[in-house]
Amino acid sequence: MNIKKIIIILLFFNLNYGYVYSVEPEVFVQSTVNRASQVLSKNISKEEKINELKSIAKDTVDIKGIGLYSLGSARKNLDESQIKKYFTLFEKYFLKSFSSRLSEYTNPKIEVQSKKILNKNYTIVNSFLVATSERPKVKIDWRVYTKNPNNPLIRDLIIEGLSLARTQKEEFMSILNSNDGDINALFKTLEEFSKG
Repeated sequence: MNIKKIIIILLFFNLNYGYVYSVEPEVFVQSTVNRASQVLSKNISKEEKINELKSIAKDTVDIKGIGLYSLGSARKNLDESQIKKYFTLFEKYFLKSFSSRLSEYTNPKIEVQSKKILNKNYTIVNSFLVATSERPKVKIDWRVYTKNPNNPLIRDLIIEGLSLARTQKEEFMSILNSNDGDINALFKTLEEFSKG
């Protein structure tokens, strides 16, 4: 067995170290999924699962990049203190949204199929959520930011063709447009969601 195969096997089975990833985006995605599945199959409370899932997200997701994208052109109108407040609120919002949704699954099995390199900064990793008696097969594409090949990060999930980042951006724009562009309205929404 050559060294590369050994490294891949270690990555798949020794997943407690969130900072150790192969440069290959598809291995990164599969190892991230495996870590989440490990947590979800544990016999621990929902709150403990949520905390562990949040930790995985901090390791593997470009939360700041998604936050900037979600804010869209509105970020040009914010001063430094508003940007700082937004990032603090967005991280809490994102982590709660991500972990609470995922914690509903007992043990989702996701199989990585292929990848498409868009450019040196982005690769799309194609996968699907395996069907069960309760749910159909679901196509999931992962937009992976690969500018630093030793530290790839997830920038978006495209589920059955629907971009979660774009949907979130549209929701934020809707809140701002309904409140004459007042960033405090968005801050309030993020705060209320995070507390709820």
